[in-house]
Amino acid sequence: MAEHNYQIIKRFGPSIFKIKIPSEIVDKLNIYVDNLIKDQEKSKKLNYGEHLVGDVTQEFLLEKKTITETGWLNFLSTCTQKWIEVETGKKLSKFTLKQSWIVRQFKNEYNPTHWHGGHISGAGFLKLPKNLGKHKQSKENREYRGGNLQLIHGSRMFLCHSTYNIIPEVGDFYFFPNYLMHTVFPFKNSDEERRSISFNASIDDEIYNVYGI
Repeated sequence: MAEHNYQIIKRFGPSIFKIKIPSEIVDKLNIYVDNLIKDQEKSKKLNYGEHLVGDVTQEFLLEKKTITETGWLNFLSTCTQKWIEVETGKKLSKFTLKQSWIVRQFKNEYNPTHWHGGHISGAGFLKLPKNLGKHKQSKENREYRGGNLQLIHGSRMFLCHSTYNIIPEVGDFYFFPNYLMHTVFPFKNSDEERRSISFNASIDDEIYNVYGI
């Protein structure tokens, strides 16, 4: 982790850990996905859409062999260890990846507000359209959010933001607690793919369970 710059974000209650996925891992994962798309039988076998809430073109699980060989598992484990140690001063003795999956999203598709299982989750970006679109009406002072990831917690109050809006960039990855609600907005004016990757994992119960019961 020493060679990687990370950022811990606390816009509202839960901590968020932002870091760049090493470019070589991004490349390996994209090559794997591109090859998988061409293999209809394998794509069907790994289909994960029925277990997820997104209204998108395709969602499929990553195979264990691929997760290990691409360095993805080591990246997730190492980053989670660093995040927990910085936040709590404790060292993990357990990191169990439950699943990791790819989301292939195209024009007018979206992911509604939802949350994950396990203890630790995250989402990041492997491939993006050159242009995600713009507002239909003239809104000079309002940011266009098509294709953006938005994290949600609590409700908007004085001096308290309830959302954190993320403009996707290839390689950016965000770790967050499993219960943190999030959504992905639809985008327009592009026939290109927005490709993201997510995961769920379990860690030491003694660290996750802050109530100690």
